[in-house]
Amino acid sequence: MHQNKKHQSKISLHEPVLLAEVLRLLSPQPGESYLDVTAGYGGHAAEVLKQTQAPDKCVLVDRDDKAIQQLQTRFAGQAVKCLQQDFYSASQELHTAGNTFDLILADLGVSSPHLNDADRGFSLSHNGPLDMRMDQSQSLTAAKVVNTYSEKALAALLKEYGEEPKAAAIAGMIVAARPFHDTASLATVVARAWPGHSRVHPATRTFQALRIVVNDELSLLEKSLSIWLKLLAPGGRLAIISFHSLEDRLVKQTLAEVAGSGYDAEFRLLTKKPVTASHSELVFNPRSRSAKLRAAAKIKS
Repeated sequence: MHQNKKHQSKISLHEPVLLAEVLRLLSPQPGESYLDVTAGYGGHAAEVLKQTQAPDKCVLVDRDDKAIQQLQTRFAGQAVKCLQQDFYSASQELHTAGNTFDLILADLGVSSPHLNDADRGFSLSHNGPLDMRMDQSQSLTAAKVVNTYSEKALAALLKEYGEEPKAAAIAGMIVAARPFHDTASLATVVARAWPGHSRVHPATRTFQALRIVVNDELSLLEKSLSIWLKLLAPGGRLAIISFHSLEDRLVKQTLAEVAGSGYDAEFRLLTKKPVTASHSELVFNPRSRSAKLRAAAKIKS
């Protein structure tokens, strides 16, 4: 019972990022259908549903079983459909089945409950096992990457996915100090590459790179973007929140390509520049600091 209460309190701490901005850009109308491909604990979905009043036209996707359990509890008694899958697989299946949606949201960040739960291994501030799996049924963990990848492979992934200037040096330090079993010992070793570091922990980029690799995040996003555009009904709106430059670049390029200035463009941009958190949101939700929101609409033929 105590553990469940603790889990509930963690969930209540999860503030949906850029909520007001998402609602403004998606502009949910009564009766519209909604697909949330990274539903998490349902913060955005609950507010969208208040405006659509159409739970039977709502599909919530998450690859994390704890998130799915919470969504099923939160929306119990409503005809909301919950799918435990990665967003690419779910989107592909929905498209193959001929579904379309008026509203689609992708919030690509790691949720607060993930970061607050030391056992998941995502956090720099809570020591835990080197896990980082969003889907805990998969076999690849951060420990496997850190302890078995070659120095060359580690350096490459730190450079590409972490945009880490000292990727080669850090890879060498990791290999020399292996094996690692917890997040604190890895963070300590990585920090040695950046003596006298600033307020942002020097292992942040390394942890980001590991998380992206473990969860295949960029590849899934790249494959999913075109499917989300196909899943939009005429007049439908797509909103995507990203948390690092690699994701944002992919989103920006894809939306710019389909919303060109030509007369035959099928989409129009709803955001010329990415929307970021207001000062007031940054005060109560510091994790929104790196969030960037872009949106597009499908032009009615």
